[in-house]
Amino acid sequence: MREVKSDIIRDTIRSMFIEASCSLTSDIKDKLLEYRNIEISDSACEILDRIIENAELALKDRIPICQDTGMSVVFIEIGQDVHVTGDNITDAINEGVRRAYKDGFLRKSIVKDPLNRINTGDNTPAIIYYDIVKGDKISIKVMPKGFGSENMSAVKMLKPSDGVDGIISFVVDTVKKAGSNPCPPIIVGIGIGGTMEKAALLSKKTLLRSLDKRNTNNYYAELENRLLIEINNLGIGPQGLGGISTALGVSIETFPTHIAGLPVAVNITCHASRHKEAVI
Repeated sequence: MREVKSDIIRDTIRSMFIEASCSLTSDIKDKLLEYRNIEISDSACEILDRIIENAELALKDRIPICQDTGMSVVFIEIGQDVHVTGDNITDAINEGVRRAYKDGFLRKSIVKDPLNRINTGDNTPAIIYYDIVKGDKISIKVMPKGFGSENMSAVKMLKPSDGVDGIISFVVDTVKKAGSNPCPPIIVGIGIGGTMEKAALLSKKTLLRSLDKRNTNNYYAELENRLLIEINNLGIGPQGLGGISTALGVSIETFPTHIAGLPVAVNITCHASRHKEAVI
């Protein structure tokens, strides 16, 4: 049994959230440059140039890419041969978030109650998803999820007879209704199957996938490409001012479901799609 001190988890979480808030992943940088080179709208090109410049300045000056530094979402896989010593692991994660948002001068956006709206003052509690896996390591993925894009997400319980055409219609319509609100170019995560909440979880988790990777199932990889084309044909463009760069990517994850259902969830993120991964 391998022991891991909770302090290590705390400090890793702290560093990951600061880093995620100030630097784009390389796959997103590459996609922004790729779309800048094929964009046909002058205004869209100008906006993409500013987005790229903003990312470069954020990295250079160690300041957040966006003023909305998000709600703290953590996906953690714990090896069954790991024993965490010290503080409770949930407390350690929240303390890491607390320190990240204080030390990194990140905006604290979380309220204690959805209706009373009193700020917690430290961006906790984080939303944490645990999985127990084989091995003696702890894998951590963090996502500071902004709500300009989160608010544009949707879940729909389709009928099995709606099939792939129903899925395409729902996804494209969701993006169309979102318009400029999620600060396009966006990345679209789609969860299909399971139950209502499982589809929603899949749609968020798939946003962690690198943009240069497709679904390992060729059928769904082709569906990702088809949806990306249809979304970019909407003409929404960067910041909603027109162009072919509405989305940088589409990712799909699936799960077995009931014979009577076809749950579909769409989770949208802005071009920043801030996230980091680490293994302890």
